[in-house]
Amino acid sequence: MLLRTATHAMRLLAPETAHGLTLTLVKSGLVRGPAAAADPRLAVSCLGLDFPNPLGLAAGFDKNAEVPDAMLRLGFGFVEVGSVTPRPQPGNPRPRLFRLTRDRAVINRMGFNNDGLARLKTRLQRRRRGDAGIVGVNLGANKDSTDRIADYALGMTELCGLADYYVVNVSSPNTPGLRDLQEESQLAALMAQVRVAREAALPPGAPVPPILLKIAPDFAGDALERLAGSLAALAVDGIVISNTTVGLRDGLHGRHRGETGGLSGRPLFPLATDCLRRVYAATGGHIPLIGVGGIEDGATAYAKLRAGATLLQLYTALVYEGPGLVTRILDELAALLARDGFASVAEAVGADHR
Repeated sequence: MLLRTATHAMRLLAPETAHGLTLTLVKSGLVRGPAAAADPRLAVSCLGLDFPNPLGLAAGFDKNAEVPDAMLRLGFGFVEVGSVTPRPQPGNPRPRLFRLTRDRAVINRMGFNNDGLARLKTRLQRRRRGDAGIVGVNLGANKDSTDRIADYALGMTELCGLADYYVVNVSSPNTPGLRDLQEESQLAALMAQVRVAREAALPPGAPVPPILLKIAPDFAGDALERLAGSLAALAVDGIVISNTTVGLRDGLHGRHRGETGGLSGRPLFPLATDCLRRVYAATGGHIPLIGVGGIEDGATAYAKLRAGATLLQLYTALVYEGPGLVTRILDELAALLARDGFASVAEAVGADHR
């Protein structure tokens, strides 16, 4: 009850103010969820890593790697920090973050606001001195960069060995022209340079961290299937599906429904899950997929698994439900697996395709 009351009180504040206060409270240890009991049915082996459960915190919440371990203690199976760009940048002018409470959604046009590589690197270096838990880094490019591919490579050069996996984010709608990097002509060069940077920066004897690509949900015709084919040919380690959408404004009720930016939360669920399903089919289930977009309970998490996701991420639902949501989803997900006779998450992945 206390957690729900605090979450409701936060929604009385401006969104960015509430987010900043949440980070402060998390750092202080005052924000905690109920202890999550480990359930062996929820353990996942993927990307060369062993996850205690498939539910992760999406990028955007902890842009500057300030609280990854505190968020892991809420029960998340992994946490993704960032997006981080080589140089610090303030992002777009405020206001740039909008709640649509009736829709259980958020529109943002943050614009990769972050402290930059150097500060995030320092925090990760401190963390690796003894903390456990899987943490990934979401890599971005500066808005005014003249060579965005080089920005991603630099991110890998500086941070390689400090995280468990890396996500190349070419799908934010809030950096003009960024989504052009999803085109086949640029993807090969992008992934090649990031891989070269990884190999050059990897400490001797260290495990090779996987590199994933985060894609948009906004594709026309068979463009998504063609992209999936390109990614299969490039042998990417995994795909994050999906980022926010610039569409889906019809039918929204919140007074901010006309704001420019990416829409996340409940309205995104059908589109993002359909994209997930299509990519799984197009790649034959051979590339690990992280399902993001609209997860708010065990049923939506389970639907993503059945559509083809091996791992899951959420963020927006936390705005409305608070930190207790994590263990509730895990409990519900375990019950749904048991109901359908699945002894593990792996058995449920892609079940709708069989």
